[in-house]
Amino acid sequence: MPEKDSFDLQQFLPYLLNQAAERSSLEFQQVYKDRYGMLRTEWRVLFHLGLYGKMTAGGIGQSAKMHKTKISRAVHRLADRRFLTRARDEADRRVEHLELTAQGRKAYAELREIAMEYDAALTAQLTPEENAVLRGALRKLARISA
Repeated sequence: MPEKDSFDLQQFLPYLLNQAAERSSLEFQQVYKDRYGMLRTEWRVLFHLGLYGKMTAGGIGQSAKMHKTKISRAVHRLADRRFLTRARDEADRRVEHLELTAQGRKAYAELREIAMEYDAALTAQLTPEENAVLRGALRKLARISA
């Protein structure tokens, strides 16, 4: 009979973070999927452009910590569906400047409101102190692992 393993997966921080992220994002994921047919990478690109305005795919990749291949696919799908425009950089033809269209800005505004409501509902499960500690700890861990 093998010796009992003392490793507790349920207490392993990366596992806990992943479980919390998956559980907390599923309901919101259903909203952007049902309303706009978007995948996770697409809504993340949409939100970066909504928040920061005109960006390059490289800029989104750095900010969102997403691989350039995933961003490229998301940009292509969003452009095909007229949520964003792509303009070649005159100085460097390899670079495209991305910007939301009116339709993209409308989708962003609607999803932003839903995201804010969803965030409020999630944090309502915590005390204000727990919320502040959790957000601070997550920001700290995100900086360390970046």
